Amino acid sequence: MQFNLELALSDLKTRDTRGAAVARLKEKLNCRWNKTACKSMRLVICDDYNKLSEWAAKYVRNRILKSQPGPDNYFVLGLPTGSSPLGMYKKLVEFCNRGELSFKYVKTFNMDEYVRLDRDHPESYHSFMWENFFKHIDIDPQNAHILDGNAEDLVAECDSYEEKITEAGGIDLFIGGIGSDGHIAFNEPGSSLVSRTRVKTLAKETILANARFFDDDMSKVPKMALTVGVATVMDAKEVLILISGVKKAHALRQAIEEGVNHMCTVSAFQQHPHTTFVVDEDATMELRVRTVKYFQGLMDVHNKLVEDVEDLQDPTAPPSAKKRKSTDDSNSVYNS
Repeated sequence: MQFNLELALSDLKTRDTRGAAVARLKEKLNCRWNKTACKSMRLVICDDYNKLSEWAAKYVRNRILKSQPGPDNYFVLGLPTGSSPLGMYKKLVEFCNRGELSFKYVKTFNMDEYVRLDRDHPESYHSFMWENFFKHIDIDPQNAHILDGNAEDLVAECDSYEEKITEAGGIDLFIGGIGSDGHIAFNEPGSSLVSRTRVKTLAKETILANARFFDDDMSKVPKMALTVGVATVMDAKEVLILISGVKKAHALRQAIEEGVNHMCTVSAFQQHPHTTFVVDEDATMELRVRTVKYFQGLMDVHNKLVEDVEDLQDPTAPPSAKKRKSTDDSNSVYNS
C-alpha cells in the first residue's frame, strides 16, 4: 500500500487540523512512516548449537549495555526455560563473572511455570532458573519474576503478572524457545494469537516431551501450567527466538515460510516489528534453499550486532573495571 502524504493532506485548511491528520496518518503508516523503527524479520543461521548460544548471549549483552541501565533505567528481559537457552545462560554467566556485564539493574519475567508443582521441585521452572542462571549472576532476587503455580487464585496471579510487566515499563527484549509443534511458552497449537497470561491445559505432545524430566512417568508430569500469552510476548519491544535441532526444523519452516497460523503460535512473530530467529544449521533442514542462502548472505550484517564494542562499559562496574574482549574471540561466531 503506497501513500502520497502531500496529496493526503492537500485539502486540510488549518495548521491544527493538518497536525491532527499527520498524527493519524503516522499511526496508520506505522513503520512506513518511521523508517528508523521499521525492522525486518531476521534469521541468524549459526553453524551449531554452541555458536547459536554464543551469538544470542552476545546480542543480549550488547542490548543491555547499550541501554545504559541504572537506578532509574532498568532493562527488562523476558526469559524462557528448557534446553534451548541453557548455552546462552552459561555464556551470560561468563560475561557477568568477567565483569563485562551486570544484572544489577535488570528485571526479568519468565514465560511460564507448572501448576501445583512445588517451587523447590527440581523440575519446577523456579528451580531451573535459579540453578542454571539467577544464582550465578548479580541480579536482585526481587527483580526476578516467575509465575507462582501454587497461588491460591491462579487467575488473579496471571492478571497480577501482566500488571507487573506494565509497571516495569514493558519488556525490552523477550527471549523464547519453541516446541516441535511450533508453540512458544505454553501457547499450544490452537491458542489465541491475542492471548494474555493465563492458566493453560498442556497438550498431550507437550506432556510426552516433558516426561523425560519426570522419570518417563507421564503420571508425574503436570497437566496444567501458567503461561504468558502470545500477545504478551508480542508487546515486547523486541523478540529473540532460539531454535536448535532437526526436531524443530518443521516448526521453523512454518514459522517463517508459511502464513501466520494459530496452530503454530510462533508464526505470529512474522508480524512483530523486531523479531530475530537465531537457529543452527540442523534447524534449517526443511527450509527452502533460497531462504537459507538469502539469510546466510546477510550474516556479515547480523554478526556486527554481536561484535565487542570497546566503549560499552558496564555502568554498575567500578571505574577501574575495563570491558575485556572474550578470550575465545578467535573462535567467535563473527570470526568464523
